[in-house]
Amino acid sequence: MALQQLILIRHGESEGNVAASAAQLDGADVIGVAFRDADVPLSATGREQASALGAWLAHAAGDNRPQLVLSSPYRRAIETAQLAGLAEAGLQVDERLRDRELGVLDLLTASGVAARFPEEARRREWLGKFYYRPPGGESWTDVALRLRSLLRDVEQLPAERVALVCHDAVILLLRYVCEGLNEAELLAIASSTAVRNGSVTRLVRSAAGAPWEVATFNEVEHLEAAGAPVTEHAGDTNVHPA
Repeated sequence: MALQQLILIRHGESEGNVAASAAQLDGADVIGVAFRDADVPLSATGREQASALGAWLAHAAGDNRPQLVLSSPYRRAIETAQLAGLAEAGLQVDERLRDRELGVLDLLTASGVAARFPEEARRREWLGKFYYRPPGGESWTDVALRLRSLLRDVEQLPAERVALVCHDAVILLLRYVCEGLNEAELLAIASSTAVRNGSVTRLVRSAAGAPWEVATFNEVEHLEAAGAPVTEHAGDTNVHPA
């Protein structure tokens, strides 16, 4: 049984997403969230999105349903998987699907980074958003490295269809690894498209070893059909290009 489909699901809207967007609008330096990143829960909207995802999956054709599910260990991802009923497909937690770690820049907005770590802001501008690694954190390339390791293991799972419940930057970098994109191609996608909460991206291939292709990207029709809100929180501004 060869892996033929990767179903990439971004978690529903989190309380961290809401706080980050509010901080950006207010021009604040610090994002006001009372949880460490791994413990941030879904917002009420995020729970509604996860339930809508579950309703859609329950009525999806068999070849669109995952046979196995891997989730980021972060609370918002696990809650999304559970509320969507994905645990019934055999939920496994894998820390390689966690969100990008921002180190000393954690909980800071773009203005906060410029005010508190001006040298880091200049270093990031010089190195570029793909290679820049904040002190104590990860670069995009660091995340790509752990995802390559993950995908090698996923290839060995006894399933043709595997769902990965994770984060916006992780979904973009899974596309980078699977499609063989280069830095410019990845940044072009990231700068033009925010991966929406509760969205579904499908990567498919005809056989083991065949090239991966995008069947759907950032799809939210299942949310719209259920009347669930569609939200576009682009994640931390230090993750995404301007």
